[in-house]
Amino acid sequence: MTSPFNIISSAAPPAIPSPSAHPRPDWLRVKFLGGERYQDLKRTMRTLDLHTVCESARCPNMGECDDQPDGGSQIFARTIQEIRRRVPGCKVEVLIPDFRGNWEALNTVLAVRPDVLNHNTETVPRLYRQVRKGALYARSLELLHRAKQTHPNVPTKTGLMLGLGEEKHEVLATMHDLAAQGTDILTLGQYLQPTREHLPIVRYVHPDEFSEYKMLGEQMGFKHVEAGPLVRSSYHAFDQAESVVR
Repeated sequence: MTSPFNIISSAAPPAIPSPSAHPRPDWLRVKFLGGERYQDLKRTMRTLDLHTVCESARCPNMGECDDQPDGGSQIFARTIQEIRRRVPGCKVEVLIPDFRGNWEALNTVLAVRPDVLNHNTETVPRLYRQVRKGALYARSLELLHRAKQTHPNVPTKTGLMLGLGEEKHEVLATMHDLAAQGTDILTLGQYLQPTREHLPIVRYVHPDEFSEYKMLGEQMGFKHVEAGPLVRSSYHAFDQAESVVR
C-alpha cells in the first residue's frame, strides 16, 4: 500500500541550503513597525519563556498585528461551550479583559452563561497608570455593572492585589465601588514580584489586615470574600461559586 506521506530515505538526507543562499528579494522586504504594544507583548513572552508561531515562522506581519476586533470574546464563548459539550456538568469560571469597552464583546461571553464571570480590577484607581497601563478603572467598574444588569443570574467576581503602595482607605473605597456594581465575589491577595522587570513590592500586608478586609467586605454586601496573603483569583474557586448560588 502506498504511504500517504512523503517519506525521505535516511540514507541520503537532503542538503539544507544556507539562509544566505536565497536572499530575500526587495518585494519581500518590509519595514518592521513594531509599536509599543508589540514590544510589551514580546517582553511578556520572553518573561514567561514562551514563543509564538508568528516568531517561529518569521511572519513578516508581526509588527502590525493587534488583538482581534472582538477582543477574543468569540474564543471565550466557544471554549465555554466546548467544555460543556465534552464534560457535561462541568462548571466554568472565565477570566476576561475589559474588551476596551466593547460591550458587544462582553455580551458574547455572557450569552453562553459562564458559571462565574471574573474580571480583575487589580489595584486602586491612583495606581492604575503604573500597574495597569492601557486599562481604565471606570471601564472595569462599568464592565462589572453591565454584566450584573444584563445577566443578573451570572455571578460576577473581581480581585485586587495588595502591596503595591495602596493606602488602606484606598482599598476600602475601591471595595465600596466594586460592591456598588453588584459584584458577588471579591478576592484580595498579596502582590509578589514575578521577575525583576515587574513592579517591586512596596510592603507585605499582614494577615490580620486581610482578615479585616474580609469582614468589612462581607458587611459591604459581597456574597463571598476570599482574603489572605496567598489568595489568587482562582483560590478556592469552587467554594466561592457554591457560596453565591446557595
